[in-house]
Amino acid sequence: MAFDVRPADVFDDVATLLSPKDRTKQSCWCLSYRLPYPERRAMTGQDQAEYVAGLCARTPAPGVVAYDGEMPVGWAGVAPRAELHAFTHGRVIPTVDDLPVWSVWCFKVRGGHRKQGIAHALLDGAVAFARESGAPALEGYPVDTGDRRVDAISAFVGTRRMFEAAGFTKAADTDSTRGEFPRVLMRLDLR
Repeated sequence: MAFDVRPADVFDDVATLLSPKDRTKQSCWCLSYRLPYPERRAMTGQDQAEYVAGLCARTPAPGVVAYDGEMPVGWAGVAPRAELHAFTHGRVIPTVDDLPVWSVWCFKVRGGHRKQGIAHALLDGAVAFARESGAPALEGYPVDTGDRRVDAISAFVGTRRMFEAAGFTKAADTDSTRGEFPRVLMRLDLR
C-alpha cells in the first residue's frame, strides 16, 4: 500500500495524530525532545497545542505526516538537530561531528493502521523532507532489538532494522535505552 508523506504543515492533521482527546490536558505532542522539561511541564494542554500550531505554520515544518488518501495516519518528528534540546543538551545521545545534521526521533502510527508499512513510509518521507530542506545528513536514534520483538511503546523511536532498510548505517553507540533495548545512532548522508 502506498502512502503520501507530506511536510507537517496542517495543524489539524498533526493534532489528529498527536493531541489527547481533551486538548486542555497535557500530552507529549512530540515536544519532549524539542523543549527542556521545565518549560514543557509548565505548559497547559492549550499552550502545547498553540506551540505545535506555531511550528506547523513555519518553515521548515516540525516533521512529516503520512496520509492514506486524505486521512492522516502517521507522524514522524523531523528537524534540525540544533533545534532539539534533548540532543543539544543531553548526555546520552552523542554528537558525532559538527555537521549541521537533522534528526528523526519519533514515529507514531494511528491506531487501526499499524503493520501496513506506514513507519517505513514515514522514514522515507523524512529522508526526502530533510534532503529537500538542505540537510547534509539525517540521524535517527532507534532501538537495536536484534532478532527480538519490540513493543509499540519502545518502538516509537524506530528500529535499527527499519533504518538499515532505508540506507542508514550505524555511526555510534549511545548511552540511551528504550525499554530493555539499547539505542544506536544511525546516519544517512544526504549530499
